[in-house]
Amino acid sequence: MKEIAAEFLAKSESKAVDRSHRKVINFNIGKYNSVVPKGKEQFATLDIARERAKNLKWRAIESLDKHLESFEAAITRRGARVVWANDAQEALDEIGRICAAKNCKTLVKSKSMVTEEIHLNAYLEKNGIESVETDLGEYIQQLDGEPPYHIVTPAMHKSKEDIAKLFAEKLGTDPNLTPEELTLTARRLLREKYATAEVGLTGANFIIADIGAVAVSENEGNARLSCSMPKTHIVVVGIEKVIPSMNDLALFWPLLATFGTGQQITSYNTIIAGPRQPGETDGPEEMIVILLDNGRTNILANEKQRESLYCIRCGACLNACPVYKNIGGHTYGSTYSGPIGSVITPHLKGMGDWKHLSFASSLCGNCTEVCAVKINLHELLLENRHEAVEEGHTEFSERMAWKMWRQGVMRRKWMNMASGPMKGWVVNKLVKGWSNNRAKLEFPKKTFNERWREREKSITTSSARI
Repeated sequence: MKEIAAEFLAKSESKAVDRSHRKVINFNIGKYNSVVPKGKEQFATLDIARERAKNLKWRAIESLDKHLESFEAAITRRGARVVWANDAQEALDEIGRICAAKNCKTLVKSKSMVTEEIHLNAYLEKNGIESVETDLGEYIQQLDGEPPYHIVTPAMHKSKEDIAKLFAEKLGTDPNLTPEELTLTARRLLREKYATAEVGLTGANFIIADIGAVAVSENEGNARLSCSMPKTHIVVVGIEKVIPSMNDLALFWPLLATFGTGQQITSYNTIIAGPRQPGETDGPEEMIVILLDNGRTNILANEKQRESLYCIRCGACLNACPVYKNIGGHTYGSTYSGPIGSVITPHLKGMGDWKHLSFASSLCGNCTEVCAVKINLHELLLENRHEAVEEGHTEFSERMAWKMWRQGVMRRKWMNMASGPMKGWVVNKLVKGWSNNRAKLEFPKKTFNERWREREKSITTSSARI
């Protein structure tokens, strides 16, 4: 527990003063902020659209079991196979069995945060299978040996010069290539992989319960190629991605596009309802959908935290968070960063080791303000802090400090006695870290309470003389 939190604090301190990192992040988030207002113009009443989306996700999550069973029955009728995975290892074992049965040497995959969550690439590499990221941002991160930096834009922290240098080192290209030339280089290399891969793997933005299908949104077309060219298509998706009806996409697709990238609609939106059917010329011969729990039912069982399962992974809360914009995505040390990551990670990976993320927030509420489905993120962060205390994930020194503080603030005389130099000494010397990056605090010699009493006494005395 201490090691994970200490690493987070060390990385935070380092990134917070990294001016080059902040320059790149502010530039890229600034581009996002400039286009989002234009995307929002498509909604006649944006607040009502967000409220309706929240209500639809509430309906989906409150009846999650029924919706998932409906999805399984419908997609199975069209020839797909559904696998229920309780945890990451079960999902990995199933993928391993499929790849072994297909004698898979190369697997192409589109952008998927849930595969990052289960560490799929490392598992496949260990088993001698080449796993190729086909999303450009993910491909850049894979070349650099880094996990995604952001839920939506994996390489947000890299400038075009950084990427050109990386391509030159890893692929032998000219270090002065333009972004367009770099993109064409990646496209040429990846096209060869689609044609030779035995298995293709995608995530899913939504699980459509009524028709038994998954919906995938993308801007490059790599997901369509990953799921249609290889003979076998695997979908790995968290169980919380369910929506009740295909008709709901008319709301969720524009919301995801606008809050994710500022677009009115994502370039490619695909509904996949099974493998290739009789008479069809395109598509895989086999489709397997792995429904992943991996701690999500822990959140489902928590009535207060259940709301976090409404998330559609648009990444808006990351772009709005002042903490994220200062310390960056990798600092969090978890698959999901930013406010939503700070809310769900302690429940997915254990409160004891990850409660510190709930304090990685200014509680300004900006994350809640921009959430596409109106999740009360800052309140859930507070709830996490409360639950950590209730479950006993606090140190003795912390408990004693708060106990002493409680005793002090409940006694006015004690607070008055501690004013002036004594209070300053306590804060500046005993409260660790306060003066590392701040000027020392100097408290007034008299408290407001004392000055008020003196004023009242003075007024009373003056009145008596009159």
